[in-house]
Amino acid sequence: MLSSGIASRTRLGAAVLLLALACGGEAPEERAAVPSAPPPPAATAEDRPAPESALAPLPDGDLFAEVSAVAGLDFVHRNGMSGRFYMPENMGAGGALVDWDGDGDLDLYLVQGGPLAGGVQPGDRLYRNRLEEGELRLEVAGDGGVVARGYGMGVASGDYDNDGDVDLYRTAFGPNQLLANRGDGTFEDVTAAAGAGDERWSVPALFFDYDRDGWLDLFVGNYLDFTIARHRPCTTAAGAPDYCDPEVYGAVPDRLLRNRGRGADGTVAFEDVTAAAGLDAAYGKALGAVAFDADGDGWLDLYVANDGTPNQLWRNRGDGTFEDEALFAGCAVNGDGLSEASMGVDAADMDGDGDFDLVMSHFAGETHTLYENDGSGLFDDVTARSGLAASSLAANGFGAGWRDVDADGVLDLVVVNGAVRALEALVMAGDPYPYAQADQFFRGLGGGRYADASDRVGAAFVAPAVSRGALFGDLDGDGGVDLVVTVNHGPARLFVNRAARGRPWVGLRLLLGTPPRDALGARAALLRPGRPPRWQRLATDGSYASAHDPRIVFALDRDAADGELALRVLWPDGSAERFTGLVAGRYNVLHQGGGEGELISSSQ
Repeated sequence: MLSSGIASRTRLGAAVLLLALACGGEAPEERAAVPSAPPPPAATAEDRPAPESALAPLPDGDLFAEVSAVAGLDFVHRNGMSGRFYMPENMGAGGALVDWDGDGDLDLYLVQGGPLAGGVQPGDRLYRNRLEEGELRLEVAGDGGVVARGYGMGVASGDYDNDGDVDLYRTAFGPNQLLANRGDGTFEDVTAAAGAGDERWSVPALFFDYDRDGWLDLFVGNYLDFTIARHRPCTTAAGAPDYCDPEVYGAVPDRLLRNRGRGADGTVAFEDVTAAAGLDAAYGKALGAVAFDADGDGWLDLYVANDGTPNQLWRNRGDGTFEDEALFAGCAVNGDGLSEASMGVDAADMDGDGDFDLVMSHFAGETHTLYENDGSGLFDDVTARSGLAASSLAANGFGAGWRDVDADGVLDLVVVNGAVRALEALVMAGDPYPYAQADQFFRGLGGGRYADASDRVGAAFVAPAVSRGALFGDLDGDGGVDLVVTVNHGPARLFVNRAARGRPWVGLRLLLGTPPRDALGARAALLRPGRPPRWQRLATDGSYASAHDPRIVFALDRDAADGELALRVLWPDGSAERFTGLVAGRYNVLHQGGGEGELISSSQ
């Protein structure tokens, strides 16, 4: 019997297809055959992660320790509240965990807001991590030469010019900026020269090599057609002024920029291929985006999470074009056929079966939604049986990500929350900014099931705030997933992982090219004798308006930590290699071409 999610998806897809045919349209063409990576071995029900009773118990004490003040994180976001309730004011901002100074540890870039209608702009802030001195300590490094030109929203990270230094793309209400890393601790605004600008209200962006030519391309997601001149007054149910719902404004198209590589004059520039690649065929109110291989054909697909409008799954056809198959794949709308207020998004193998699933955070009154991939790129809404539904109904989720916080080998889910419409209880209590909510931690139980374990994370983590970005990465180099939470009109917060301390792990940094750069889009599988491989993707995208640690960490059980560790890597160009001799308890640097190559046939 079909589940309700599959049944509703099938009926909806069939209805649309029949309508298209009746109107003279055609069924979607079959994608051209392209060389593909062999599909990951599927896990049987018996192979999948064990139920809760077999998981390692959570360690005593809080899973996270809030160390913002001790570590030197003193950033305070200012949204420039004008009393006019301009919509961008309560939508920002994110940041990036990125090794911008090239010393091997994660530094921090935080995006600032400021007054929308003129006035002094406070500017973004860079922090340098002084971990090499023996402890996590963030040192203010100023603005790195960045002169912010728009009202900041988010940031994407990647080495777009292949010079070995990580660059940034800053999204904004107003002009976006491409910031080239000079390699000396400063950045240069090269937006105009690179042809990477966008004057609209952009929130998500990501770098990915969709055409496998060795140069990172750029996707920019745009939100609403709001402008100061078109601002409309909105109110609460009681008639008080408040921020508007997104339904008040229309959507604007996204952009896909293809990296043309280095020209004769030495400039690395982009060309707008939105129409040529087919991405002008559909768009919504974009707030999140991830690039991952949804169907296992070896080419990176693109998923765009939209606020209150259907999401897009852009299937990469391998010839420079994409086709939106979200409706037919079951991930355009939820299992009831409804669009949701998608904000945060992530893609990971949450159930251990070798393919990449999707999760999205949503508006209060909806649930966070989990789409399970069947291995062929078809998805089923499994939110109800996952255990997420009831616990997420009251939350207004933004940044979200799957990470193994407790280092038990099963992915957990972190969602940070903050309202966009005034909360009546806080209004009645006289709160001057009544939008704060508690963040949430859902412990992975295995097999795609979760339990709300927010009470185990720590009082500081669940202290109400207007949270927006969730930035994931190992800031102190111990193999545990740490977390930076950005707060709208409030102080950013730094949480160091305590749960993973003392548990065995192995870390990976996957590099390609000369000079070496992070292999964004690669996939890695930890090979375990007699057990299915555990897959992760190398990415800095996802969550909300933020960029993350590009390194991969696998938690290990004691037996695996003492035995030989082997890894299989599928590189962004479609090649595959096997690596052995990995060392537990450290980050292993692996270069493309340094392992044992594998043949990949186009028939696989």
